[in-house]
Amino acid sequence: MLREPSVAAPIGEQARPTPNLGRLQADLQQFAELGATADSGVSRLAYTPLEREAHQLIARRMRDAGLEVRVDPFGNTIGVRPGRRAGTAAIASGSHLDSVPNGGRFDGTVGVLSALEVMRLLREQGLETEHPLWLVVFAAEEGARFGAPCLGSKAVTGLLTSDDLTRLRDAQGIALGEAMRGVGCQPETLGRERWSARDLAAFLEVHIEQARVLETEGRPIGLVDGIAGNTRVRLIVSGRADHSGATPMHLRRDALAAAAEIILGVEALARDPRRRSTVATVGRIEIEPNNLTTVPGRAVLSVDVRDIDSDRQRVTAREVAQLAYRVGERRAAQVLVELITDSSPAVLPIWLRQHVAEVCTELGIDFRVMNSGAGHDAAVVARVVPAAMVFIPSRDGASHSPQESSSLADIGRGVEVLYHAVLRLDRVLAELEGLG
Repeated sequence: MLREPSVAAPIGEQARPTPNLGRLQADLQQFAELGATADSGVSRLAYTPLEREAHQLIARRMRDAGLEVRVDPFGNTIGVRPGRRAGTAAIASGSHLDSVPNGGRFDGTVGVLSALEVMRLLREQGLETEHPLWLVVFAAEEGARFGAPCLGSKAVTGLLTSDDLTRLRDAQGIALGEAMRGVGCQPETLGRERWSARDLAAFLEVHIEQARVLETEGRPIGLVDGIAGNTRVRLIVSGRADHSGATPMHLRRDALAAAAEIILGVEALARDPRRRSTVATVGRIEIEPNNLTTVPGRAVLSVDVRDIDSDRQRVTAREVAQLAYRVGERRAAQVLVELITDSSPAVLPIWLRQHVAEVCTELGIDFRVMNSGAGHDAAVVARVVPAAMVFIPSRDGASHSPQESSSLADIGRGVEVLYHAVLRLDRVLAELEGLG
């Protein structure tokens, strides 16, 4: 017998449904098989057929959960659960499904499946919300392919430009816009679809921590108050390609040797104790001609500088460039510095985090407030509408690798927090809007 849908009551007065861990495990496994690598990792790069296949799979799961599904022109998949009150701004949750090369099975996917499980539980409980609910699966969150992160969320928040569509290119020289068109997206519509506070009241994202703070402290939940920004630059070092046997050492203009000195210098800059929360990584290097018997004539380095302090982030990036110029001058190598992307740190609103904290307290779940050194779509969305992030522990802090893992119990706890946070926010916003 069907029950009449009801509006959620406060936690103390409502049922506490249990997330279906078997269902979550089965879904995690199915997504892990899309782009599976030999050592149990996942390679599902942005705007590739594999990423699109993952979006098609989640769309089927959304429809099975009773959601109305659409894919926007930038490849973001959105499932909508209507609310009782038409025309009100939605409460959204979700994450991403793309990965870095040979990455992990949990990054992004946990947030997507947590939001899906919330939708399933609401349906099984027969609950309606005042506000519409969105399950958002962003495209191209990882910056692995084009160097710039969070492209799907930037597209709908006005932070992606038409210049980016041609300027950003992958290792094969394929431009972002070309790659998007190749999988059926419509980059030419950039700017026509833009989210605002009229569309969304708030965005909530569950994510693995990708570090070991929660595990070390034995805490099951982290609530994020700030997300680090990043400045990414490409350093092109041009020396001279010469015969490795015939060219005396004092006459060489070895681009790789210069690059090696720059790499160690970048590490030293970030290790300076005065920088505290600064991290800097040279994550990609390309060598030409890349031949054993030829002195390298050209080296291209990709540098990622991150910090929770925006001034320190930019100062460090400038010092990286200055370091590269000094090394190049000393080694008679030409250095060109290109900016790939620059994103400021994001401070998430305290009022929204406080509501999630009160949910944790009512559920008896220990938590801590913490920063995120990794970037997330929530940081981008927060520039348009209020956003909050819920972290669950990562085993041994492993991430962006096949060793990435989180327990089903921790994932289920994140689902429970998200479920009650959505209902609490729906109730609180309805009262403020006079809908209750």
